[in-house]
Amino acid sequence: MAKSFVKTAIVKTKYGSFKAVFEPEKDMGGYVATAPNVQGAVSWGKNLSQAKEMITECIEGAIEARIISEAVKEGTVSFTTRTKRIPVLA
Repeated sequence: MAKSFVKTAIVKTKYGSFKAVFEPEKDMGGYVATAPNVQGAVSWGKNLSQAKEMITECIEGAIEARIISEAVKEGTVSFTTRTKRIPVLA
């Protein structure tokens, strides 16, 4: 039975540096990447290099989503919907 190996690395984002964990994905191949200190930051890549890029983007997205969510709660940002009726083709 082959032993799985787990790699860790520090990834640099525009919001600072974060620890990332890379584990081989048995079914699809490639690597699952997680950032233990960033809630919801999970990604995948075909190889370690791509997995590192993907988790970096994921970390940045998670942080940006949190910033926007807090701004909405504080009332400093609001969203409105402008919907247009789309004709239904029968």
